[in-house]
Amino acid sequence: MAGTRDSGSGSGSGPGSGSGTGRQIQVETHGLDVIGDAERKGTPRQLFWPWFGANVSILGLSYGAFALGFGISFWQALIAGLVGIIVSFLLCGFIAVAGKRGSAPTMVLSRAAYGVHGNRLPSVISWVLTVGWETVLTSLATLATATVLGRLGWGGGTETKVIALILISALVVVGGVMGFDLIMRLQTVITVVTAVLTLVYVGLVADHIHWHTVSALPGGSAEEFIGALVFLLTGFGLGWVNAAADYSRYLPRRSSARGVIGWTTVGASVAPVILLVFGLLLAGSSKSLNSAVAADPIGALTTILPTWFLVPFAIVAVLGLVGGAVLDIYSSGLALLSAGLRVPRYLAALFDGVLMIAGSVYIVFFADNFLGQFIGFLTTLGVPVAAWCGVMLADLLLRRGPYDDLDLYRPRGRYGDFAWVPLVLTVLATALGWGLVTNAAASWLNWQGYLLGPFGLGGKTGSWAFANLGVLVALVLCFAGYLLLARGRVRAQERRPATIGDKLPV
Repeated sequence: MAGTRDSGSGSGSGPGSGSGTGRQIQVETHGLDVIGDAERKGTPRQLFWPWFGANVSILGLSYGAFALGFGISFWQALIAGLVGIIVSFLLCGFIAVAGKRGSAPTMVLSRAAYGVHGNRLPSVISWVLTVGWETVLTSLATLATATVLGRLGWGGGTETKVIALILISALVVVGGVMGFDLIMRLQTVITVVTAVLTLVYVGLVADHIHWHTVSALPGGSAEEFIGALVFLLTGFGLGWVNAAADYSRYLPRRSSARGVIGWTTVGASVAPVILLVFGLLLAGSSKSLNSAVAADPIGALTTILPTWFLVPFAIVAVLGLVGGAVLDIYSSGLALLSAGLRVPRYLAALFDGVLMIAGSVYIVFFADNFLGQFIGFLTTLGVPVAAWCGVMLADLLLRRGPYDDLDLYRPRGRYGDFAWVPLVLTVLATALGWGLVTNAAASWLNWQGYLLGPFGLGGKTGSWAFANLGVLVALVLCFAGYLLLARGRVRAQERRPATIGDKLPV
């Protein structure tokens, strides 16, 4: 089948054009187009590498301190972590199935639910989220590098941060601009190196764990437990759902759906689960470490390391964060194209790289209270992304046949221009969700939580204020609402004759 085209699309390198063939890696020219049969290769097992490499970051250790910061016990945090990580990445696995069904980017496949132009709203939200994540990861890598070099006496001040930011940003931008082929190779290297060095780190700091201190941590309330659970949901899988099909789209349509779900979930979950457990043990053993992580999530972890391992630690920290940032900048470029920008994919990724650098400069040199701002960012964007995820999951559940390649790109096709049911559901769920979340540490979010009082949940200072129920409410409301209200529309779409195999005019 010939690949259909849209703004920012092209026909070029895929997973088989250079990966494992000895051929030179080139800039990927695919944009929003459907991947042709000749370029769809591999097996679901190969999804393990990009997802593991993107989530093996040392930042996973810091989530232990983040979770305990909600005032819960080790066992409560462990349960919240296991449920939050595995369930959220399972959602990614479900959405990844759409990629192998339709062989197009996630935010193009979303057009089947929202309409070709109606989908621009979730595309913009997806773009903001991925740009935000790549900015956070690049900033953390810069701060970690400066902290390590400072401990070694090799700098650590402003000049060091500037140089580190330039080098790290260059690596992320180059990976995003080059595209899928380089990313797959890069993620394989990152997976091996970071996995080995992370195990060494765990062995070196294991003697800082004091189980009697950890086990004595007092339990928290149900509201605090739910708050930690929602934070972990948004910090892990819900931060990736909007890009989940971007890598499975290169698989043959006949690939096993169970395999896609399983390898995506396992690849993404295994490292964060192990790192979170160890991070809980470390943070629960030391109040000072727990507090330090809030200010410098990666750098604080160096304070318990022997000097000789600081350089390897910097390598594993930077590579792990870069692995996630590269996937984000790749997907942010695709989301920007889906939102309506008509440029080649690599230019969209380059544009996002410029925004990423500007945001990183602010975080590294000007921002205070990283943790509060970080939680605010995740929660605020987590609400509309959860709403979109609910719609997408329900659409996949209702849809029986493959996507129509041609109609994903034409407003007069079966998917239409604007689908008002999912759009209205998303807007209403977002408004409801923002009314049920708060974040006192981020002053720019004081307007949130406006429904906590009217709904009898104690207002912005009550016990439910930091449970962040809005994320769960948005997800469930959109999932249930779409199932009830859009069934007839989906059935009508699938009754129309298929146009798979047709070509769009370039």
